[in-house]
Amino acid sequence: MRVTFILPPVDMSGGIRVIAIYADRLQRRGHHVTVVSVPPRRGLQLGKIKRAFSGHRPIWRRLRTAWEKRGAPTKPQNSHFDFIDVPLHVIDRFRSITDRDVPDGDVVIATWWETAEWVAKLSPSKGAKAYFIQHYEVFGYTPAKRVKATWDMPLRKIAVAKWLVELAAREHGDRNVWLVPNSVDTKQFYASPRGRQRQPTVGLVYSTTKWKGVDVSLAAIELAAKHVPELQLIAFGAEPVADQLPLPPRTSFHYSPGQDSIRNLYASCDVWLCGSHSEGFGLPALEAMACRCPVVSTNAGGPADFIRSGCNGYLVPVGDAEALADRLVDVLSLDEAKWRAMSDAALATATQYTWDDATSLMENALCDIVAAARGNQSFEVDQHK
Repeated sequence: MRVTFILPPVDMSGGIRVIAIYADRLQRRGHHVTVVSVPPRRGLQLGKIKRAFSGHRPIWRRLRTAWEKRGAPTKPQNSHFDFIDVPLHVIDRFRSITDRDVPDGDVVIATWWETAEWVAKLSPSKGAKAYFIQHYEVFGYTPAKRVKATWDMPLRKIAVAKWLVELAAREHGDRNVWLVPNSVDTKQFYASPRGRQRQPTVGLVYSTTKWKGVDVSLAAIELAAKHVPELQLIAFGAEPVADQLPLPPRTSFHYSPGQDSIRNLYASCDVWLCGSHSEGFGLPALEAMACRCPVVSTNAGGPADFIRSGCNGYLVPVGDAEALADRLVDVLSLDEAKWRAMSDAALATATQYTWDDATSLMENALCDIVAAARGNQSFEVDQHK
């Protein structure tokens, strides 16, 4: 197949990593894969401008209009596509991707709500139209009506988690959505058999993005520390620690660590913590499991697909810092044998489904989407084949 992925600005985020993995693996299977992306917007980050002028709406509107008219690209930024041999075409400036930017092909895949708007307008010659969904992208900084509208466009959906498949059926009447869960690269994320740390240690991904729920996680850690006085925290993130969201004492923070060092951070923890309000999939939690680390998480979407409470970790209600703290204490209070059993169960979960398995599901979904577009078959998803 001739496969084209349409991307927002590429970077080192987990969502871009997943797309890069599929692009690379599909190409290795003999498909002709192209990736087309827009560059980042030029200048300061729009979110920072909005926060600075949030109390002055007329000024904010004028600045936003001026921002959107600026089109020249900024310098290229690092991304997961730096490490694979797949053609990446970054267009001249931040704008809608159109027919002239996209080669003719068999299937063209949107990967973000904005790219879905662009893909929907492409000519049929660009291929059957698919929509790879890694989250329900209704965030505080995205236009909710436009995001939701993309789910009603005539694009065949492929989702990474069950809750997204269920959402498509419940809210948008689409019951033909392929489920293709993420996996973990066990050559990158692994750990030797190990016991608990000498000092009780919790890990998390640091982010000031509100829906990531780091404030909830930190509240849970503060509560848990009352029962585990020597508790320490390991955190890493793609942004520096902000004044409005400080980390507690006895925290080891790693700013934008190298990809090869992240596994050592996971393996240095007794339990991994996720306090998100919403997770499309929750890949860091599964990566931590691959490094033999049990996970305590809110039931925030994706993690429900692979966390089994009392076996490889615990799930608690979203926003419940007290419940998170209780489950952290439960894991940290296990004796060595029981902690190792939970650690082994976490590893078994992370390794039972591979990227080869995921790529086969993706490949099958794309083949079905192409066949349906050509009129060779009706489109009805069979998740059991």
